[in-house]
Amino acid sequence: MRFSVQAAGKTDVGSVRANNEDNFGYDLERQIFVLCDGMGGEAAGEVASRLAVDQILAYFMRDPSIVEVQSQNQVIPESARLLRTAIQVANRAIYEDAVANPKRKGMGTTVVGVLLGEDSFSVAHLGDSRLYRIREKVVEQLTTDHSLVMEQVHRGLLTSEEAAHSYMQNLITRALGVWDIVEPELGTHSARSGDLLLLCSDGFSRFVPEERTLELVSESNDLQHCCESLIETAKRLGSDDNISCVLVRIVTA
Repeated sequence: MRFSVQAAGKTDVGSVRANNEDNFGYDLERQIFVLCDGMGGEAAGEVASRLAVDQILAYFMRDPSIVEVQSQNQVIPESARLLRTAIQVANRAIYEDAVANPKRKGMGTTVVGVLLGEDSFSVAHLGDSRLYRIREKVVEQLTTDHSLVMEQVHRGLLTSEEAAHSYMQNLITRALGVWDIVEPELGTHSARSGDLLLLCSDGFSRFVPEERTLELVSESNDLQHCCESLIETAKRLGSDDNISCVLVRIVTA
């Protein structure tokens, strides 16, 4: 069954930073949604995140049916393969831009991308931008942060509570554009009419608890209003970073 979608997004510089290195974009017709959180000096983070969003969306505006030969031999859904290739194309563009512009050396960005399929959706990500699915008043995180503290949690060196308050929260272990080759983490999940997907940067996820997120998105059917409420709440709760949210509602076509 082919779903239709509604979407809205908002990004905010926040209360502390001087510039906004977050970017997002989506294409309702092709049902692709992307959010990125850039990093790098002299506004290079802004360049990296914008390049990533533009390149990924542009990939799907072309004919994406020709996927890398090696991926044809892997048992993963087409939507996941397409997302992976789009992200690898974006990675090459960012990496080559940094090579050509020494002031941007080392720039990079997190990325979380969602592509809907026939009865499911695929997600690909690098870094600590997240995807949540809200279904029947339950919030479920569908991505795992690629960060130093999360690695320590997995190894049993930190508890989740300790990680949430660690000064190393911002140290990510995987990103787009820093290396010439990347392999995003992929996942595919069931989709149901009524599902609400939330893509967000860590300026939101580090400060707004899941239960508060659920309350906020339940207050209105207006997705743009919900995005604004999510961001304002993150600011009130002390976010010290740029804050970005994209909400995607899946409905029966």
